[in-house]
Amino acid sequence: MGQAWGFGRYGGPEVQELFDRPDPAPGRGEVLIRVDVAGVNPLDHLLRSGLVDGFDGGRPFPRVLGMEAAGTVLARGEDVNGLEVGDAVFGFALTGGGTYAETTVLSAPNTARIPEGLSATVAATLPVAGTTAVDVLDQLGLPAGATVLVNGVGGGVGLAVARLAVGRALRVIGTASTAKREHAEAIGVQFIDYTAEDVVATARELVPDGFDGIVDLAGGTSLRTVAPLARDPRNVIAVGDMSVPDVGGRFVERRVDRVNLERSARLALDGLLAPVITAVHPLSDAPAALATVESGHTSGKVVIQVA
Repeated sequence: MGQAWGFGRYGGPEVQELFDRPDPAPGRGEVLIRVDVAGVNPLDHLLRSGLVDGFDGGRPFPRVLGMEAAGTVLARGEDVNGLEVGDAVFGFALTGGGTYAETTVLSAPNTARIPEGLSATVAATLPVAGTTAVDVLDQLGLPAGATVLVNGVGGGVGLAVARLAVGRALRVIGTASTAKREHAEAIGVQFIDYTAEDVVATARELVPDGFDGIVDLAGGTSLRTVAPLARDPRNVIAVGDMSVPDVGGRFVERRVDRVNLERSARLALDGLLAPVITAVHPLSDAPAALATVESGHTSGKVVIQVA
């Protein structure tokens, strides 16, 4: 028996609740883990609100919040390869187990061992932000010296994209609000404060010939504002806004398998994918952790320390 934060129906923060549940039994292709650290992501509150389908695994209410975690394998289901009881692992709860919990189940093909030297706290930030950064930049395939605009650079994914881009010798310009300047500039981003500057005018001053690539994390009107700054609209890659083809761009092609997790972990060990962790909450304070992310004003990555 362990505690978990979840929701008994779709809705806002008011539907969240802390409840006790038996340790879930791992199904075919799943591992049961003791959760050490859970990552917090915008997708968590979108799932709670009922705005995203397909990630609940058909599980009944109450459902547990959270999509990514790091911990220790306690048991294996059938047809699990490459993971053993006692392994320190990190990965995705893609079959609806949730991760804001003392124990949960992860999808084994979407789970990897944590390499020696990498902390569980860092590992817990990699399934979403880390692999997204790898996917976006691989999809763009820009050579060293190319210019990339990260629209919405201040959050966990934006800073991961920017850090990895700098490590690939790209020139990175990033847009965000004033409070996010320090973290962005610390990793080598040329910062545009959208609350104090004309983003388009400033970007054109910095890169008169247009950007080789644009990574959009803001969506909506902001995406449509910056998209014309790309030299080739096909090199506008959106992470959240599925309407990006309307401006000639593409949605990120996600790879959430073990190979990409292991690659992200190696990049983190090498310092090329170092997450900016700005808040660590205990499980008892999980609603505050999610509220910070749900506000849209968080800088860097927020995690929940469970064990």
